[in-house]
Amino acid sequence: MRILVSIDDTDTVKVDNVDVRGTGEMAQLIAKSIEDNGWGSCQPITRHQLLIHPDIPYTSHNSSMCFAANIESTYLNPLIDFAADFLACESAPDSDPGLCIAIIDRISRPGWLISFGYMAKNYVLTKENAYDLAEKLGIHLSEHGGTGQGVIGALAGAGLRLGGNDGRFKGKLKLKTKDNTITTGKICSQSQVDIVKCLETGAVLHDDELVLLGDWVKTILHYGQAVLPVSPVNEIGTGSPGWKTYSKKQMKDF
Repeated sequence: MRILVSIDDTDTVKVDNVDVRGTGEMAQLIAKSIEDNGWGSCQPITRHQLLIHPDIPYTSHNSSMCFAANIESTYLNPLIDFAADFLACESAPDSDPGLCIAIIDRISRPGWLISFGYMAKNYVLTKENAYDLAEKLGIHLSEHGGTGQGVIGALAGAGLRLGGNDGRFKGKLKLKTKDNTITTGKICSQSQVDIVKCLETGAVLHDDELVLLGDWVKTILHYGQAVLPVSPVNEIGTGSPGWKTYSKKQMKDF
């Protein structure tokens, strides 16, 4: 079965002056455990930015993490139990972790879940809002410490991942180049990139087009694909790249 696993509010910046695991790393460890236990296979993790507001308690950036997985149905309950125990034991002491696990093909009204995700980017929502929707849609939603406010972001993260048009993938791309230039074809063959695209014009680059890599090479979730966004280079010389990857500042919008 195809599922979404989403978590939120597991971390603080420091505990007793010691760095603790971020929510992205926690999601990565859950995904690794799924594969190590032979329960199924996991897709890359996406980060989803939610509303920053004085009435919303959050640790650093108010973002949730989500990944899709394919598992055997017999492993669903063991996964839920494992993830719940993992969050309860491994989350920072003053965090408010939430867990959402949704079976994609059993979500009766996927549009409701997607809408909840976008509402969480624009409005202050409550735990009651989250639990009420999860119950209506038959989605597992649970809290594992503190106030449990993380259930809001966990459910929202699942909705945004399901929508396929929000967030950026965890981690930077590691590409082999000699001079920070590379063809689109090699980008896709060396990494989990579906397409290289100029978002301003909608142009999808051909395999032989040259791209200049910046310092923060990341992909975004765009129409259900892992997309490397690029911008045109203003001055193009013979044999020079016609495109450049988004800067860190540009990627912050995602």
